[in-house]
Amino acid sequence: MRKLILFLSIFFLIIFTTITKKTTKEIEKEIYDIKENLRILKDKYEMVLLEFNYLSSPEKLMQYQIKYFENELSEVDINNFKKIFLKKNQFRIEEFIGSTKND
Repeated sequence: MRKLILFLSIFFLIIFTTITKKTTKEIEKEIYDIKENLRILKDKYEMVLLEFNYLSSPEKLMQYQIKYFENELSEVDINNFKKIFLKKNQFRIEEFIGSTKND
């Protein structure tokens, strides 16, 4: 009887250990996959951020204007922009940006 209990205990421990190791391995694989996905996304983010900062700096934009567009581009004051609304065949024109002056 004692041998049977010992055998069943060992058998149960082996089964329990196997199940635990299997689930642990699956969890580790999921963690690894998530970390790899994060690493790839982080690399993409850094490249996009670098590209954005490099291409959108005022100095770079001025260089591109001189290099590619010569005199085709000109500065425009944003305060000169207007919004045009059409409602029931009537036009209404408003300032694009609210007035920043104190009246």
